[in-house]
Amino acid sequence: MKDKSNEERKISRRSILPILGGSLLLPFLGFGDSTNEIISNPEDEEYQTLLKPDGTTVKVKVSVLKKSKVIKKNISNKTLLTWLTKKL
Repeated sequence: MKDKSNEERKISRRSILPILGGSLLLPFLGFGDSTNEIISNPEDEEYQTLLKPDGTTVKVKVSVLKKSKVIKKNISNKTLLTWLTKKL
């Protein structure tokens, strides 16, 4: 009699598999914290073309340029070139 009750209490792989599969489906059911964020398309963003020190062009978002801070205003070309060569 004790052997039968012991066999009933054992957890087999067949009993765990449906539980595991069901737990993997929970994210698809929509439980959890859902925030309504507006996802902007990359095509909606405005880009500005800038020139790198090596002469290649780079597209940069206008919003990033607006968020950037100015270190020095109205610097001469000579000081800009010396500043760029220090970075390289």
